[in-house]
Amino acid sequence: MKRVCVFAGSSSGARSQYGDAARSLGVALVSRNLGLVYGGGAVGLMGLLADTVLERGGHVIGVIPRPLVDREVAHSGLSELRVVASMHERKTQMEQLSDAFIALPGGLGTLEELFEIWTWAQLGIHRKPCGLLNAEGYFDHLLEFLNHAVAEKFIETKNRNMMTLAEGGDELLDRLEGYEGLEVPRWVEESQI
Repeated sequence: MKRVCVFAGSSSGARSQYGDAARSLGVALVSRNLGLVYGGGAVGLMGLLADTVLERGGHVIGVIPRPLVDREVAHSGLSELRVVASMHERKTQMEQLSDAFIALPGGLGTLEELFEIWTWAQLGIHRKPCGLLNAEGYFDHLLEFLNHAVAEKFIETKNRNMMTLAEGGDELLDRLEGYEGLEVPRWVEESQI
């Protein structure tokens, strides 16, 4: 792994521990010489994560759609900021730039990005590891629902197991580095998504 894409909230959330988790992940990325790819904002957990990586001399690429540059307050101090035309282009570039994906606590945008990149793995578009940093049990109810979806035969166990989980940044990065992707037949070509 050379670069990790992190999906994170543009809010800091209700608990200071979410910020602690973002900072801890940033420190772990730099200590392993891993670059950060993220949504390009200067606010919330995403901004805190980027600032932590930058303060420690790490490399940060932000990818943000033009309509969100002002709304999400694009980070002006990144190693590289790529302004794209659409959310789809944002996710495509983030996938191409990254070797693994992590979701920190976040809202609808974070979940949407996570589920799309996970779906791409299920469809064989990539074989890169995906993980949840479950700070303060933030994703517990989501995991409960996913397990319910497996029990109800809407998600196959092998696809559910594509998602790695840990409560700390170092532990999650260890698991992602050891991930061996499933041989999944390619359902669609990247140009078709």
